[in-house]
Amino acid sequence: MSNASTPEKTEKLSGFHGRTVLSLESRRSAEIAILIENFGGHALVTPATREVPSNKSEDVSRFVTALLQGTVDLAIFLTGVGTRALARAVEPFCTHEQFISGLSKIQVLARGPKPVAALRELGVPITWNVPEPNTWREILKVLDSNRVALQGRHVAVQEYGVASKDLLEGLTQRGAEVMPIHIYDWALPEDLAPLQNAIRSVIDGRVDVVLFTAAVQVHHLIQVAEQMGVRESLTTALRKTKIASIGPVTSEALAEYELKASMEPSHPKMGFLVKEAAELS
Repeated sequence: MSNASTPEKTEKLSGFHGRTVLSLESRRSAEIAILIENFGGHALVTPATREVPSNKSEDVSRFVTALLQGTVDLAIFLTGVGTRALARAVEPFCTHEQFISGLSKIQVLARGPKPVAALRELGVPITWNVPEPNTWREILKVLDSNRVALQGRHVAVQEYGVASKDLLEGLTQRGAEVMPIHIYDWALPEDLAPLQNAIRSVIDGRVDVVLFTAAVQVHHLIQVAEQMGVRESLTTALRKTKIASIGPVTSEALAEYELKASMEPSHPKMGFLVKEAAELS
């Protein structure tokens, strides 16, 4: 083995120095566990969420009808998973070709690399790709900087988990007729025992670093702690624990409970989050 690879190997093994790192990631739980271990941490990965299909099927049928009638002016895609889910959800209402053709005739905005990848897989032209940190603020900034006239225009928004309240309000304030398309919801895990055990570990001081990769993880963690009757104990313990937040939206969720992130990564991606949290610790 060449000497050139030695520093990289040392970095990966030394970052967390054996500290216990809690992640609440669900969809990419195996991947983040490997990243934590590669950077020298003891990974405690306890999913705080699960995706469930939304019961708002009328959102999809209403969107398809408007798209095929040519009354949608702009479509905003917020997630890769939601984009792919929408492509499947429209199947009872139109053909795949009709769906792609309809989107190809309007302006399309993607909130960062994941919806960009999903749209490219589908063959949908992308008008604007929102830069990091890919929040609702950057979406509105892109529209404003490109002088997109929204007054009286119909804007479809592919939502995820919870309603994108700030984005919808911003679009409405600019005169848009907003059409939310709610594809899936965030629910608590069916088995709460692992999350409850993780909460006890934080309270007992057995967790050194907590990684939050989504705002909903914050809300669910506090919700379960409240159900256990230990919310105050948890928030007190978290204020003594290093907290790494994936980005400003997640940090705002922490602030709702008077919690403050110790760091946000230089790029809002999981790999950067783990690497830079390891350097911080």
